[in-house]
Amino acid sequence: MKITDIKTYLPWGGTRPETLVKVETDEGVFGWGGSGMSTRELAVEGVINHYRRFLIGKDPMNAGALWQEMYRSQYFEGGRVLTAAISAIDIALYDIKGKVLGVPVYELLGGKHRDIVKGFVTSYVSYGPDLIDDVRSLIGQGWPAIRFGIPDPADGISEVFEPRESIAYVSEWIIKVREAVGSGPVLGIDYHHRLSVAEAASFCQKMPSATLDFIEEPIRDETPDAYATLRSMTDVPFAIGEEMSSKWQMLPYIERGLTNFARIDICNIGGFTEAMKVAGWCEAHYIDLMPHNPVGPLCTAASVHLLAAVPNSSWLEVRTPPSRSIPGIQDHSDSTPERRAIFPKQIELEGTYYTVPSDPGLGIEIDESALVGQEYRYWEAPRLYREDGSYTNR
Repeated sequence: MKITDIKTYLPWGGTRPETLVKVETDEGVFGWGGSGMSTRELAVEGVINHYRRFLIGKDPMNAGALWQEMYRSQYFEGGRVLTAAISAIDIALYDIKGKVLGVPVYELLGGKHRDIVKGFVTSYVSYGPDLIDDVRSLIGQGWPAIRFGIPDPADGISEVFEPRESIAYVSEWIIKVREAVGSGPVLGIDYHHRLSVAEAASFCQKMPSATLDFIEEPIRDETPDAYATLRSMTDVPFAIGEEMSSKWQMLPYIERGLTNFARIDICNIGGFTEAMKVAGWCEAHYIDLMPHNPVGPLCTAASVHLLAAVPNSSWLEVRTPPSRSIPGIQDHSDSTPERRAIFPKQIELEGTYYTVPSDPGLGIEIDESALVGQEYRYWEAPRLYREDGSYTNR
């Protein structure tokens, strides 16, 4: 079996563009993959087109060797754009292999540890009394873990972000939510790397111990020593990893105990080939995977197979469940009309979890006719600014 073509599509998913890749073979079997590099899709497409030139004619069953060739074939190896492209192709190769052998992808990774993959949900309700009601409702629906978000300008919120003002009112309302729901529910927050070390430490210190079960990406991840400093200033568990693009980037965070949940994104870190290596490393350090999953049904499917195949799983991110429609908040779910048209067969959310599929490959179907002819819709995430006009982290 040989690869005969690699096609890239950049469809609109309802709220942003997506990157989908189809790998075709001379035996008529094909596989689908995807990249998670939002807002830089054209760069990823360019890399995929480079890889296409030397991958045509190669054996798609040799995913591990092809991963190494893609990663090492240029002097300046690695980087987020390159591994986002590698991720898309690698996932498609596993989809092909599963279809050829007649088994779901997780069987290629050692078999399944679980029959269902539990999700965690985010409350997008503004901080105030309604937040308490929303969290109570989510607990009543059976969600095992609930995350708080930070107001996003994409949802019509102000583009001005002042960290000190934010940590003051957010910590106040999180304390009230914890008091209202008790110690049982798992509660976390995603600050989307918008804080400094001092600001993140102040935020955590404003709340009693055990108020939060995790804080996600409070600061940027370029400097592990910064996280080590923050680690010494708070006992709140860290959830880090969505920006990581290789096992080497994850290394200090695992080896030095700088994360307690691995938020790796299978569509960015290097696909199944690299994600399984990170998962094993995390297992050795008693760290559970908590995958980042923001970019649609293909990423969801790949993440479900990944979590089915590892012993150290916590929860999978579920953006906007189909049952939740909040006025003014974008629908990030896998069920937007645009995504339903592209993905007539998905791994469906069943309440608060996904059932691990038994179909060969990823177990999803893509209507290629819904992709052909779609023009790329340029989209940039809204910028955040301080009151003095300076740019701050998105």
